[in-house]
Amino acid sequence: MPTTTSKPASSPENTTPMVADSSEISTAPTDVAVELLAPSASLDAPPLGMSPAQCGERLKALFPLLFEGAVKPLKLRIQLDIQERSPGLFSKQVLSAFFRRHTGSTSYLLAVSKSKCRFDLDGQPAGEVSVEHRQAALEELARRRANNEARREKEEQDRRQRASLLRKFQSTTLTRANFCALNGIAEEALDAVLAQAEQEATELATRPAPPPEHRRSDRRPAGTPLGRTGRPSHKA
Repeated sequence: MPTTTSKPASSPENTTPMVADSSEISTAPTDVAVELLAPSASLDAPPLGMSPAQCGERLKALFPLLFEGAVKPLKLRIQLDIQERSPGLFSKQVLSAFFRRHTGSTSYLLAVSKSKCRFDLDGQPAGEVSVEHRQAALEELARRRANNEARREKEEQDRRQRASLLRKFQSTTLTRANFCALNGIAEEALDAVLAQAEQEATELATRPAPPPEHRRSDRRPAGTPLGRTGRPSHKA
């Protein structure tokens, strides 16, 4: 009878790295997802309790040409280079946590949106920023700006509503219970809302006025002749 031979199990060196689920990265642009797919060259555990911030400080000390100064777009799969240059100092998990935060920051997105090059651990150009990655960074920045504007508008709307409620309460002849029922606010929450409105009114009153705009004056000294355009002429 024909014999069946079982295929030998693939060794770790021949195993293709699994691609991370893109849904795990909620706000990072495309280049972030690509960078985080790099497998670790060393699985040695880093110092216990190393936080992303501590990892960043360590990287800055080891590779100042890349991590100090202005934020630079990183060479793709930079984790491999870090593990080769400093084996055993960082685990894959620690580096991934740091780079997820670093490459998701607004300053990094701005760098990706403006730079043509990526940079290696020595601060040297190492590949180009692709059109897709630049566009992803621009879209994420636009999304964040829109969210910030919506949040500021909501905060301003809430502030105006609290100020209006305070004015109404100061002039009302209704009982406290009736006032709350009429204005749709829980009676137990009224004092806190009014206190916040009073604080905001005080801050608004004491806020320094913006400096006046320096507009060019079209006034001319007496006796200055006008030119053909109607502006003062300085010809004798």
